[in-house]
Amino acid sequence: MSSEFELIARHLAPDPAADAAGVSLGVGDDCALLAPTPGTRLAVSVDTSVADVHFPADAPASTIGHRALAVSLSDLAAMGAEARWCLMSLTLPEADDAWVAAFAAGFHALCDACGVALAGGDVTRGELAVGVTVMGEVPEGEALTRSGARPGEVIAVTGALGGGAGGLARWQAGERDPDDALLRRYLRPEPRLAAGLALRELASAAIDVSDGLLADLGHLCVASGVGAALTPEALPLAEGLVAALGDDDVMDAALRGGDDYELLVTLPEAHLAPARARLAAEGLALTAIGRVTDTPGVAGVADDGATGWQHFSGDTP
Repeated sequence: MSSEFELIARHLAPDPAADAAGVSLGVGDDCALLAPTPGTRLAVSVDTSVADVHFPADAPASTIGHRALAVSLSDLAAMGAEARWCLMSLTLPEADDAWVAAFAAGFHALCDACGVALAGGDVTRGELAVGVTVMGEVPEGEALTRSGARPGEVIAVTGALGGGAGGLARWQAGERDPDDALLRRYLRPEPRLAAGLALRELASAAIDVSDGLLADLGHLCVASGVGAALTPEALPLAEGLVAALGDDDVMDAALRGGDDYELLVTLPEAHLAPARARLAAEGLALTAIGRVTDTPGVAGVADDGATGWQHFSGDTP
């Protein structure tokens, strides 16, 4: 049986041929030494993905590797940060070399696609879980935060909503086709890093949609001291969502489903057209779905007391 050190050396060390700019010392020592670009601020976020909480334990290992990194990179996207480095801790019930090889393939492929260097990490024994810390850079004073929204501004979202919930429903119904569009949205989300960079000079506030549109919009409104008025019929729905969930559950998936990892932004009306043009160049839509108001709370949708995912409630309310 492989030791944790053998697993790291064999599967989780960075590719020597990969671009690891800014890594003065990486995997193999007690700490990584990184060299941020002068004039930037370091953006750092950490997420833990737990089997059968954040992903199905029996999902393909490569998708678990991809997903664990993607959900952390989504936080950098929401800040308008350029992704640079990551650290990863992997907890395994056993040292399964083939499983780790597939997991690492998914993780490294997304690193390469996003220009991220794996600078260090850890492997230990226990229930399956993955912890990922991501680090990025943003020019001083240019970071997107949750606290910049102002009354009268447009609320907009990238891409489409409900795909995460739809994909989970497809998995729970027994769908295992890796080419199923909704299943890919759930198992292999794409962090909107390019969109975050494109919106950095145009948006006033941003957050990624991880816990559900209503929950994350609520976080942004509280941070900015504003309210929101949504136009539910304007919500962009993921392709195939109606077929997967039925007419009655589609809106709930878009509003509360979570796991979409799109960017929810506010921006002045005059910035909407140029923002759409920039994202169109990246092959991504930006849809206006409401307005920022000076009245606390979110208007335009039925208030049934439900929010997004809450870990210690034991269920999605």
